[in-house]
Amino acid sequence: MIQQRIDGSGTSCPAPVEYGAAVDRYLAAAGLGSSSSRVYRISLHGWAWPLVERRAPTGRERRGALPPVVPLARLDDPQAAQRLRRGLADRADVAQPRTLVRELACLRAAIAWWRARGWISADPAAGLALPTAGPVPETASSGGPTTDVPAPPAVTTVRESATDRDRARAALALRAPLRELTLWHLLHESGASVERVLALDIGHLDLLGRCARAGAGAPLGWGPGTARLLPMLLAGRTSGPVFVTCRRVHTGTPVADRCPVTGRGRLSYRRAAELFTAATGPLDPTGRGWTLLVLRDRAPRSRNRVRRVRPVRG
Repeated sequence: MIQQRIDGSGTSCPAPVEYGAAVDRYLAAAGLGSSSSRVYRISLHGWAWPLVERRAPTGRERRGALPPVVPLARLDDPQAAQRLRRGLADRADVAQPRTLVRELACLRAAIAWWRARGWISADPAAGLALPTAGPVPETASSGGPTTDVPAPPAVTTVRESATDRDRARAALALRAPLRELTLWHLLHESGASVERVLALDIGHLDLLGRCARAGAGAPLGWGPGTARLLPMLLAGRTSGPVFVTCRRVHTGTPVADRCPVTGRGRLSYRRAAELFTAATGPLDPTGRGWTLLVLRDRAPRSRNRVRRVRPVRG
């Protein structure tokens, strides 16, 4: 008997039985661009192999390999978490840490979406953490008794929770308007508060130096994602707020909060938060969406330091 579920539009539809079909349904509803959708599909199909206790293909064979047919209910199996953990350890032997983070983020986002629709009930990815090099376990003394318990692997899990990092990566992969994508990347790469970023004016920016100076605080810096998007957002504008509304504002709006070219006003925190929450709703298990705080990168801000070029002495 096929179970019926209610999708986001309120329409009754059958829940998918097979993992690959659930992947297709998730990607169709996620609103990703073609490139991001391809990356998500490859990553999610890769997790099908450990669910049936098989090693996933590597290298060039990974892209063209047909994943095994796996019942979606396999994710509710009590052994699913252990199987995914072994699959993650296998991938760590051949993939870069950045790739592992992306693939784990894809899996968590998809599982959250499936759970929100009642297709599965468990979250076997909840306890997964990226492996990192750890101390070599001590060798048992020679001649002593041994046990049947296997020695623990020579890895230790990352202490810091990766939940927010995974959410941020999933959000940044969404298909969204240029203004929102630029804002989200800038918040993520700079680690600055939403208020500070929205208060930026074009005159504060140093596009070549990838930084902005406003007020008495330290310079605000950003990375390659913002550097790619920001010039497109500012095309044709040389002054006024960096992030502006989609419509012109009334003449009573302070001059400092209006674009002199388009007449649009400075984007408010409330509106920016509403747009992000609405965009991330499909990724949130509750369906409510996330707050802009998930974009805050709490890693050390070494990349945000402005590099000073020493003058060359003749």
